[in-house]
Amino acid sequence: METGEKRKVAVNVGGKGYTLVSSDPAEHVQRVAALADRTLREIALSTRQSVQQSAVLAVISLADEVIKAQDENSRLRREIQGLRTEAAKDR
Repeated sequence: METGEKRKVAVNVGGKGYTLVSSDPAEHVQRVAALADRTLREIALSTRQSVQQSAVLAVISLADEVIKAQDENSRLRREIQGLRTEAAKDR
């Protein structure tokens, strides 16, 4: 398959099957679905909420993780840039 070509990938999240269309490799889509499923199940077990409420809490939880990862990425980029600047001064 050519890069960027869309493909259908069957996944299971929350006990339901879905067909996702993505240009990402199938194994990546499966990993994403597995994380979504695991997060949904963990929240459903710990909160005893409805599936819909658990799904909303799962989305919020995953969004929180994404934002924290983005913030850490930005911090590390600033740190790397600072180290590069410092190294350039020492030359």
